[in-house]
Amino acid sequence: MGNRQNDLAGKRFGRLLAIKPTSERQNGYVVWRCQCDCGNEILASSRSLKNGWITDCGCSRKCRKGADLTGQRFGRLLVLKEEEERGEDGQVRWLCQCDCGSQAVTTTGQLRAGYRKSCGCLSRPPLKSWVGRRFGSLQVVSYAGKWKGKHHWHCKCNCGCGRELDVSQSALWQGHTKSCKSLDWNKVPELVGQHFGDLTVVSYEGKKNGRHYWRCRCKCGKETVVSQSNLKNGHTLSCGHRSTPLNTKHFVDGTCIENIRSRKISVNNTSGVRGVYKRKQSGKWQAQITFQGKTRYLGSYEKLEDAARARAAGEELFDKFLERYDQDRQ
Repeated sequence: MGNRQNDLAGKRFGRLLAIKPTSERQNGYVVWRCQCDCGNEILASSRSLKNGWITDCGCSRKCRKGADLTGQRFGRLLVLKEEEERGEDGQVRWLCQCDCGSQAVTTTGQLRAGYRKSCGCLSRPPLKSWVGRRFGSLQVVSYAGKWKGKHHWHCKCNCGCGRELDVSQSALWQGHTKSCKSLDWNKVPELVGQHFGDLTVVSYEGKKNGRHYWRCRCKCGKETVVSQSNLKNGHTLSCGHRSTPLNTKHFVDGTCIENIRSRKISVNNTSGVRGVYKRKQSGKWQAQITFQGKTRYLGSYEKLEDAARARAAGEELFDKFLERYDQDRQ
């Protein structure tokens, strides 16, 4: 090896004799083939050997003189006993009792280096018993769990809506969330009961892809889910059974029904085929189709007729969509 300091061949580490390096690496450290005094061979990283984390193959617990941590205390942890299985790099693992009442398993290296001083309770606030407590209009029903580093509680809102929601412990304690209306997802104008053409808003359906959606009941008795923007802009004024007024456009999942039914070609279209245009850079004909708010590339072609065929194949999306739409209206 180029660096003698890293050449462990022939060196002893407790009952282990380093024989030769392997091509394996653990956390960037060379893994060595070692032979124990008992005759067994094991693999151990140079780091674990040099730091004394592993000094034998595990054949004899008595061979680690002075390494018995049973009864010793490290921070909030009291070592109870040694585990049968070893950890990464062959390190000895210990079962510990934390002062909070929980148990944890960790290695000799973690304990001696001071990296592990508790079961993990030191890294999070103690869990409070908040069931039944009220914070503004919210009453805590049960513990919801921990995610994103925060404890969450399942609460019921008593502001009249009856909604149930999960709120972080810090948001409740600091007063940031006192009702369901304090949440960002619920900061939308209240449209329930309002009328938009033939539609009456029944309930809020939630937020999807950055847009708020509302469940509406049409005068014909049918219910439909419409985006907030389409309601306010007047794009959707009925479930689709009729247009009010005659020039009203209906949008379903971001697609205008009237536009895809129409076979009219834009006045700016120079190819004579919808969705096909010529690129100035390459001189090729490019076909594309816009459906459900997304424009899909259908390819570039030397001949206009090839691009037209690609566009026609793409319009099968329209046919299937309109077929389902017409069936839903019946």
